[in-house]
This record gives sequence, C-alpha cells and structure tokens, in this order.
Amino acid sequence: MKKLIIAAGTGFLGQVLINHFKDQFEEIVILTRANSKTIDGIKYVNWNAKTFSGWEKELENATVLINLAGKSVDCRYTQKNKKEILLSRIQSTKILNKAVLNCQNPPKHWLNSSTSTIYRFSLDKEMDETNGEIGNDFSINVALSWEKAFFKTETPNTLKTALRTSIVLGKNGGAFIPLKTLAKFGFGGTQGKGNQFVSWIHEEDFANAIDFIIQKEITGVINVVSPEPIRNVDFMQKLRKAVGFPFGIPLNTFLLEIGSFIIRTQPELVLKSRNVIPKRLLENGFEFKFGSMDEAFKNLLQK
Repeated sequence: MKKLIIAAGTGFLGQVLINHFKDQFEEIVILTRANSKTIDGIKYVNWNAKTFSGWEKELENATVLINLAGKSVDCRYTQKNKKEILLSRIQSTKILNKAVLNCQNPPKHWLNSSTSTIYRFSLDKEMDETNGEIGNDFSINVALSWEKAFFKTETPNTLKTALRTSIVLGKNGGAFIPLKTLAKFGFGGTQGKGNQFVSWIHEEDFANAIDFIIQKEITGVINVVSPEPIRNVDFMQKLRKAVGFPFGIPLNTFLLEIGSFIIRTQPELVLKSRNVIPKRLLENGFEFKFGSMDEAFKNLLQK
C-alpha cells in the first residue's frame, strides 16, 4: 500500500498502528499539534484539527486515512471539559471531511474513531452492531454526534468506517498500565458492584482488526472489541492472579467517587457496563489472537 495518514497519531494507539503498519506502507504521515519534522522515516505534519494550514495536501493519493483525534475522556466532566471532549471530535471530523472532498485523488478508505460506549449500560444483553441499543447520556450523545459528523457528509470516492473501539490494553500505554500498578499495590479489588461488564481488546488484535477492515474494505460501523466481555469482578481477579498479588482491596461506588475526584477522572469509566461484542468482525472471518482475558494478561506481562 502506498500512503497512510494518521490524524492525531502521536499517542498510545497511534504508536500501536505505526508499529503494525510501518513495513506495509511506502509512506506514513502523522498529523500532529507539534512541529513538523521527520523521524525514522515517519513524516510528522503540524495541524490544529480545526482549519486548513497546508496539512490537507498530504491527503492527496493516500491509501488510508485513520483519525484518532479527540480529547481524552480520562478527566472530570466539568462543563469546560465536556465541551472540549465534544468539539475536539466534531471539529477534527468535519475539517477532514472538507479536506477529503477537496482532494483531486482522495484517500481510498477513511477509518474514524468512535467508541463502544455508544451502547447503553447493559448487564442483560450483548450489544452488537445490528441489535445493540443506544442509550442517552453525555458520553453516548458525544458518540452519536461524532458518528453523525462523520457520516452525514458523503465522500463518493472514499470508503468510510466508524471504529466503535473498547478499552485497548497495551504493554506501553493505555488503561493497562494504571490497572496493573493498582493490582501490584493491593488495590486490585472489585470496583463498584463488580457485576458491570468490561469490553476490551489487546493492542495486537486492535491493530490486526484495523488491518483486516482495510483489506476487506468493511464500511459502516464496526465494534472493535474482543469476543468475550468480562465482568469487573472477574477482570480484577484475573489481573491480580496475573501480577501475582493474592488480594485486592475492593473499592465501592462511594470510594470510587472520592478517588475519582482526587485523581481528576470520572467514575463512569469503570462503573459503566459495556457489554459489547464484535459481530461484524467475526462474521467477516476475523480471528482474534487474544480472545480470552487470561491469554491477554499473560502476553501483556511478558517482558
């Protein structure tokens, strides 16, 4: 393949994708808020995710565009932060739509981030792309607005896929690092009631799934999650076992509220039950390398 563009590709997921695709593309361009430069053959081009400034020319003749832009949800949901969470996703998606339409030879396939949080809190039903039930709260409405901004502009010469991604577990970034640390220090107990489901995916399966979607030219919405959602109580028990710590202090909802306030995050991130399955990936023949939690933890803790 010729050219890969990753918008906002300097973070954890961007690095996962760079490592996966670096030998598959002749050219990789990262759109970043930092200064333009070239490192190890990767071209970094400055953009502000809101307006044109020359970066848009990079989209010409691209094979694939992947957009990862959006303020982290790992923060307190103040009015200011909620506004930034929403606008950072909508503005970047809208300006990329304009850029794609302006291209003489636009990207062949555009994959835009979304989130598996788009589905309602569910203890009773597995949510897939066909029968999943959309809820109504701040996070869900952000996801809906995000996908609407992505799909409402038609791009006749560019395929579009929205990636409803779950928690991505990786060795060098993402949620696994703080969770592992908590478990090692004895705080790896049940969080909240513990009956809430965790939807997750190993970083290798995440990258392989993106590759698979590109190769198969799968469009529309797709759940990028492992096939086995796991209850929080079981997730934490397996994590304690994996790190070799015999017990974990449970954190009830009240303690989580206090702790979340202290570290400036939102308890919803661990209390919401995300019971999501990858129906379309499986129907199209994707095979997970790390389908079970035990396999994933064993790999992630290998040095």
